[in-house]
Amino acid sequence: MLKSINPTTGKTVKTYEAHTEKGIEKIINSVDKSWHHWRQSSYSERATAFQNLSTLLRSKKEELALLMAIEMGKVINEGISEIEKCAWVCEYYAQNAESFLENEIIQNEASRSFVSFQPLGTVLAVMPWNFPFWQVFRFLAPTLMAGNTAVLKHASNVPGCAVAIEELVREAGFPENVFRTLLIGSNLVENVIKHNAIKAVSLTGSTSAGKSVAAIAGSVLKKCVLELGGSDPYLILEDADLEAAAKICAKSRLLNAGQSCIAAKRFIVVDEVYPEFLEHFTHEMNTAHFGDPCESETTMGPMARINLRDELHQQVVESVKKGAEIILGGEIPNRKGAFYPPTILESVTSGMPAYDEELFGPVAAVIRVKDEKEAIKTANETTFGLGAAVFTNDLKRGEIIAEFKLEAGCCFVNDFVKSDPRLPFGGIGESGYGRELSTHGIKEFMNVKTVVVK
Repeated sequence: MLKSINPTTGKTVKTYEAHTEKGIEKIINSVDKSWHHWRQSSYSERATAFQNLSTLLRSKKEELALLMAIEMGKVINEGISEIEKCAWVCEYYAQNAESFLENEIIQNEASRSFVSFQPLGTVLAVMPWNFPFWQVFRFLAPTLMAGNTAVLKHASNVPGCAVAIEELVREAGFPENVFRTLLIGSNLVENVIKHNAIKAVSLTGSTSAGKSVAAIAGSVLKKCVLELGGSDPYLILEDADLEAAAKICAKSRLLNAGQSCIAAKRFIVVDEVYPEFLEHFTHEMNTAHFGDPCESETTMGPMARINLRDELHQQVVESVKKGAEIILGGEIPNRKGAFYPPTILESVTSGMPAYDEELFGPVAAVIRVKDEKEAIKTANETTFGLGAAVFTNDLKRGEIIAEFKLEAGCCFVNDFVKSDPRLPFGGIGESGYGRELSTHGIKEFMNVKTVVVK
């Protein structure tokens, strides 16, 4: 039995009957059977289905945003934006998949040589709760447009979103069993990965979950793409527009109540502008209105679960014990629900959870450094490598730092890190491997096949 629990009220919204092992077997076999037909469909047929899905998403965006608000606490406006982004990725791959997967002609001694991209089969997606529609659709659109089929194991606290996605795909006119949801707990993921019909795995989640899935997939020689945690550094240099930087940094830290792998986590500020930036940043963080995500004036909802809120608070407490200072927030509010206030910690140093670990919630670690060189060194002192940003009015300087000096998969100048269907997305180190989105993402679950005709 899977429960949907409203993090604002703590009340159970709905319960869902979990699939049995027999039910899981039936679903996977049905999806595998569908693949043999779906792979032979034309790009035009697939594109039509995805254009229908895009239209359907937009027509139901308020309804789906409300579902997210109730199930995991996302504020309505952010939920609507998430659904719009899902519609966009459907359109993007409907329009571009065919050209992305055209044969690549290679000139050699043979009369004809080329590289062909062929679908692998059924791919398992293990997805998180923090962006319960977007994380699925950024996998689903390229995977199905490429001719694969898919099964989804969604996070156990968003079963309503998981069921809704399957219903949307069906309503959009996709053939039966091209995409299905498995309502199961994490204890059954290993069996699914090892199923003969599953050809590859995509996981977005924690580093520990990624290591577990990678080990299982590796044991049966199945490819996986992993998008894991992050501790994204944002560098504030002495020539930055401090007021603008503070607004962008606060937005990145508080988006989705700070529950994002690519949210700004560590703010590394050069000494010359530290006091002024901190003043602006504190003001911006303090303007957030946290409350019921269904209310229009709310800009930040609760965290997704009480236990996640409590784990975050413990990281704050441990950091303070080791010398960090609370500038803003840092206390669990006396109210019902999984709420945690916007929080700023300074005097953060190595050895503290706020420095070494991912803070998956609205807590900012501000770190004071001497200059650009120390800022870059501090930014790279992490096992993660998902995103990073640098703020400077010298765009060439920022570009050089982003391209050559910051060790991460996605580096931005004067903006917060975000995913975009047109750009590859993914990390290095304990942030995972492989890429989603763009031309790179659609080729991850393909057989890159060499064909030589003598």
